[in-house]
Amino acid sequence: MKDSWLWADQNRKKQVESIGFVSNGGVEVKKLLLLMNPCAGQKKGRKHLAEIIAIFNRAGYDLQCYMSAAPGELESVVHRCAAESDLLVCCGGDGTVNECVSGLIKSGRNVPLGYIPAGSTNDFASTLHLSPDLLQACRDIVEGEQICLDVGRFGERYFTYVASFGLFSKTSYATSQELKNIFGRLAYFLSGIQELSQLRSYPVRIRFSDGSLMEDKFIFGAVCNSTSVGGILNFSADTVDLCDGKFELLLARAPKDPAELRDCVLALRKQSFDSPMLYFKQVDSLEIQGPEDFPWSLDGEKAIPPKLIQISCLPSALQFYIPRAALQERGISVYSG
Repeated sequence: MKDSWLWADQNRKKQVESIGFVSNGGVEVKKLLLLMNPCAGQKKGRKHLAEIIAIFNRAGYDLQCYMSAAPGELESVVHRCAAESDLLVCCGGDGTVNECVSGLIKSGRNVPLGYIPAGSTNDFASTLHLSPDLLQACRDIVEGEQICLDVGRFGERYFTYVASFGLFSKTSYATSQELKNIFGRLAYFLSGIQELSQLRSYPVRIRFSDGSLMEDKFIFGAVCNSTSVGGILNFSADTVDLCDGKFELLLARAPKDPAELRDCVLALRKQSFDSPMLYFKQVDSLEIQGPEDFPWSLDGEKAIPPKLIQISCLPSALQFYIPRAALQERGISVYSG
């Protein structure tokens, strides 16, 4: 495991002392753990690694970088190492963020997180107005502000922006990396169209936190805290509040004929939540029961659900760095400690 660690610079002490961040009787260096998925997107993170390290070095951070070699690895690294860090920064796609947030929540540590978007769609980054330019995203972490974000709990797992089932859910994790690299968000749309030809409905029973019940057949469902889901669905910023202790529940009813299917898809695309084909509600927790082969995804990654799915919102569970300009755009409050 020790050999897996990539130290940012072999001459660390000499370099940092030369810019005044450390001296024998001086200021303590801040510790940063950079967690990177080197295969995310078009591998931009790996290509710009030296420049990324330099930006954080000059901001006074002593940096260690961990390169993931398998799914789920970053979660265990964060869980184990969060207590030794002043700042965590993840570089990759939405799945990379999910792993790091899950590990951080499980660690019980209140360490702030920064994100360098290097995936194919970066839904989470889009919602927070993070720069698609990797180096600018680094500078925004150094110069940005901390905010609090809600985190979702799905059984024993966690999600940052969406838990979804049915139509389009498989698209998020089944679309090939090669196709995503070539077409970006369009790749999800093309795969989504293919899913329409294999449309299936799921009998679902939902119990809300107030005790009320709902039973119906749905082709799609999402519990989300984002303005973009899978590069296919979009919500207005006025609809979504990232730190209000509530998630948005969106359900699409099973169509009885091609005309209803058309109305359903159009309503989803146009955010027509008053359509009879859709059900929309803000929720803080709920229980969901469905068939045994109930396909779910969490932040775009495949999830195998328990028989009784308990979903809840963990209010302000995450400290997160965003650009200062985004504070005004979204009207988000700065973290006050």
